[in-house]
Amino acid sequence: MDNSALSPSQICFGLDLELDRRSFSCFLQLAGNREFADILAARVDSDEIEQFVDMFTGLLRKHISESEYHHHFLHDDSHHHDESEG
Repeated sequence: MDNSALSPSQICFGLDLELDRRSFSCFLQLAGNREFADILAARVDSDEIEQFVDMFTGLLRKHISESEYHHHFLHDDSHHHDESEG
């Protein structure tokens, strides 16, 4: 994957997988902004929260190892797990 970062104005989906992935990365980084996250969290209902968390954790379980989850998502380097996990 080309690691050159996109600016928010360059986000584009549907042209090719490489651009989709770079756009998705930029999109996730924007969504992770604390102020934006707080604004959106204050406006969603319980069902929307549950749907989002179910979908997002499903993607994590499918594509991210437990070690990656703890290290990169939770920023928990004290968790050690067998690297042979799939």
